[in-house]
Amino acid sequence: MKYDHCLFDLDGTLTDPAVGITNSVMHALDQYGIRVNDRSELFPFIGPPLDHSFMKFYGFSEEEAATAIRYYREYFSVKGLFENEVYDGIPALLSELKKRSVTLAIATSKPYEFTVRILEHFDLMKYFDHIGAATMDGSISRKEDVIQNLLDKLPVTDKSSILMVGDRHHDIDGAKANGLDSAGVLWGYGPEEELRQAGADYLLTEPADLLKLF
Repeated sequence: MKYDHCLFDLDGTLTDPAVGITNSVMHALDQYGIRVNDRSELFPFIGPPLDHSFMKFYGFSEEEAATAIRYYREYFSVKGLFENEVYDGIPALLSELKKRSVTLAIATSKPYEFTVRILEHFDLMKYFDHIGAATMDGSISRKEDVIQNLLDKLPVTDKSSILMVGDRHHDIDGAKANGLDSAGVLWGYGPEEELRQAGADYLLTEPADLLKLF
């Protein structure tokens, strides 16, 4: 067994949240008179912290981004978080990893409260020993900080026993910043080249591929 602990990103890794996230972003942008006809234009919002995305893609100031996030959550907290679906093969993967006594944790830039509601709604909470997530106030949002905060809570001294799994370069960057190996998944929203350039130690084409590393 190469690794004993596995940290999972949520959006684009365990679940496909495209409809809920893009509907929520559209709701927020509507408040500024911005209309988006092709939701695929908003796929880059899946994964990174929302404030960074509003500022990067729409030129919002920090204050405007903070307000946009409040509008986003108006929709997401009621409808958007459930406009989501678990990727095929994920429950079987998590079940098998638990059978192999692997410690499983979530490491997501989604706020803790939303993360727990999604995991419970889709019956995934039972697989996870720890939840690492962002805070509603934004004090913890970057994947690097989410992972660091999570590692402080894990009873692990040997970082070589931990693998981070995610679909965007933020997951790979966050793992590297914390001295962890990483695996990029190709069924999410980060293109293969993005994950390669970020330096993912492994690339996975389907969930079952992860079992080869445990």
